[in-house]
Amino acid sequence: MSDVFKMTEIVGISEKSFADAASKGVERASKTLRGLRWFEVTEMRGKIKDGKIAEYQTTMKVGFKLDE
Repeated sequence: MSDVFKMTEIVGISEKSFADAASKGVERASKTLRGLRWFEVTEMRGKIKDGKIAEYQTTMKVGFKLDE
């Protein structure tokens, strides 16, 4: 039988960096989704407060293998 994968979109959030936002998103998704295999960053944006970056947001597609 061949492998079949599903792709879904998530958003990771961090006050430190885009990389940290992506990492937090994948870590959290792995608690709910089994068999995560890859991610693709599709968008980066953030929140500004008082003229400074207050939050980094990373939108990602994550792929996981469907159970047999």
